[in-house]
Amino acid sequence: MLLAYRLALASPWIRASAIEATEFPALADSLDVQAVPRIVVNGVPQWDGAVPESVFVDRILAPAFE
Repeated sequence: MLLAYRLALASPWIRASAIEATEFPALADSLDVQAVPRIVVNGVPQWDGAVPESVFVDRILAPAFE
């Protein structure tokens, strides 16, 4: 989450938030959370699990270049 927060601080186009799945089970269910972290972009789950920083940044920025 730290990297997501850093990206959000660096760009007005990026927002980051962390949700504790056990505290918000309905939200976790609606996003089909099976593993953490669950990365959701524009309300659509994108991937599960930790990835290297460079991969994370590439995946977050990819829609901007489509």
